[in-house]
Amino acid sequence: MLFGRRRFDPQPTSPAAVLLASSGEPFSRAAVKRAHELAAGQPVAVLSILKVYGSTFGMPNPGLLPTRREREEQFALVDRAIKDLERRGCTVDGQIAATRSAGRTIAKVARRREVRYVVMDDPAPSGMRRVTEGAVTATVRRRLPGGAELELVTARP
Repeated sequence: MLFGRRRFDPQPTSPAAVLLASSGEPFSRAAVKRAHELAAGQPVAVLSILKVYGSTFGMPNPGLLPTRREREEQFALVDRAIKDLERRGCTVDGQIAATRSAGRTIAKVARRREVRYVVMDDPAPSGMRRVTEGAVTATVRRRLPGGAELELVTARP
C-alpha cells in the first residue's frame, strides 16, 4: 500500500470471562493454570503487548517501532499460551497489541471484551525501571472497569 495505514486483522471483541495478559513477558504456567481455573468453561482471551518505544514530533518513528523479531517473539508467546489453554479444554483466542502504554491497553481490552478477571504475572520490577516505567499491574488495577478483578500470579521457582 503506497499511502495510508497498513491494515491488520481485526481485533477480537467477543466477550470473554478471563483475560490472560502480559506486558511482553512470557506467560508462566501458574498464570495459564489460574486463567483456566477462573474461566470455568467460559472463553479465555490472551493478550500480549508489543512495546512501541515512543514517537518523534507526535509521529511514529520507524526506529522506535517494534522489529520483526520482536513481533515474532510475541506471536510465539501468545501461540504457546493458546495451545496450553486449549490442551486444558478452554475456548481461546489471542491478540497482540502494539502500544506505548501497556497498562492502559490491557485495561481497554478488558473493558472491550467485558471480562470478569484479568490474570497477569507479577514480575515486580525494581530499581530504576520501576521509577521510570511504573508498575504495569498498578496501572491496570487503577483503570479496570468496576466489575473486573485483577488476579496477580507470583510464579514460585
